[in-house]
Amino acid sequence: MTTTTILSARDNAFVRDFYTMSEFGATPNGGVDRQAGSVPDGQQRQWLTGLLEARGFMVKFDHAGNQWGLYEAVAGAPYVVVGSHMDSQPTAGRYDGAYGVLAAAHAAFRLVEKWNASGPDGQPRFNVAVVNWFNEEGSRFKPSMMGSSVYTGKLELETALATTDAAGISVRDALDAIGCRGEYEGPQAAFCAEIHIEQGRSMEREGVTIGLVHSNWAANKYEFVVNGEQAHTGSTVIADRKDALLGASMMVVAARELADRFPGVLHTSVGQLTVYPNSPVVVPSRVNLLLDLRSADEAVLAEADALLHQRIAEIEQLANVTVERGHSHSWPVTPYQPEGVELAAKVAADLGLANKPVMTLAGHDSTNMKDIVPTVMLFVPSVDGISHNEHEYTTDEDIVAGLTMLTEVVARLCDGALED
Repeated sequence: MTTTTILSARDNAFVRDFYTMSEFGATPNGGVDRQAGSVPDGQQRQWLTGLLEARGFMVKFDHAGNQWGLYEAVAGAPYVVVGSHMDSQPTAGRYDGAYGVLAAAHAAFRLVEKWNASGPDGQPRFNVAVVNWFNEEGSRFKPSMMGSSVYTGKLELETALATTDAAGISVRDALDAIGCRGEYEGPQAAFCAEIHIEQGRSMEREGVTIGLVHSNWAANKYEFVVNGEQAHTGSTVIADRKDALLGASMMVVAARELADRFPGVLHTSVGQLTVYPNSPVVVPSRVNLLLDLRSADEAVLAEADALLHQRIAEIEQLANVTVERGHSHSWPVTPYQPEGVELAAKVAADLGLANKPVMTLAGHDSTNMKDIVPTVMLFVPSVDGISHNEHEYTTDEDIVAGLTMLTEVVARLCDGALED
């Protein structure tokens, strides 16, 4: 154990399952590499299927590769959808997304035990569905949050299935290779809940165990292509060069300068560069890059976006290149339903768990789900705020507290606490 807290037998079972789950795609430095549709992704999905089926859940895969563990306590009733994602970045931490799926499964197990023990008068109004969303991370296939986007109608299924990775492998082929593209349409959702690590350090700093997510930051995510002209790095006169990498580098700096211009209220990044031909003696002729802007203030985001595009026009002149704007993926600031936040606050108070309202800077599958059903989003602390990193860590005490919190939230959702 990593804490001195004495855990119950079922809490210990959850922690053991977490460490077992973390073995799929494990990296030497304690993280995971479980990119969407990869062999390790398929292996952990098979493991999760076994875990769910052993507890009486029916497991199905839908057309977009989302994995569903279904328990029908009330014939024909809609479902409370609870879960997250198990895919990861190339060298990632063990907790991001995967914790939320396993916590959802164990919360559902506890509720089923309770329902089975309580007799006819203790049955819920809604069923429960554990979900492992496909390709939330967007590291292998873009865009991120792909599976939940298809489920919520924001992304066409055929568009998602035809998407290819850097090696030209399509989502359809990747899912077929691991046996995870099904014929299921997905359950009818009544409500949704997700628990996740914070991926920041505000909760740890303030000694808070549960974050009550009330809204998300807005984001503009772009794919740019910088076009130059291939040339010899030694013999081509500097003034004659059309260096795509120079132009891309200026865009990286421009993104950071924007963040510095709006300190604390704007986050920017360039997370990926693909350089062609990527030879040591060739001036690059093309660079693909992914750039994003995020803010809780949509006016700031709009101003920063305008400044970015103004700067790009200047960079085209300075570096003697052209810049194409390809696919973009944006979402506004949108609140989670206040009644869901209030429900979570009541649960945390009843359980004696320190809590506070928080916003999510990152995108999550629940940010899609909240647009179609009332949704509760919860956070547990991240040690030192580390995430998308093999050293990502949350204490056993906190992941167990989060499980307790999630179990009670889902119980109340299944009992119809938000039905009116």
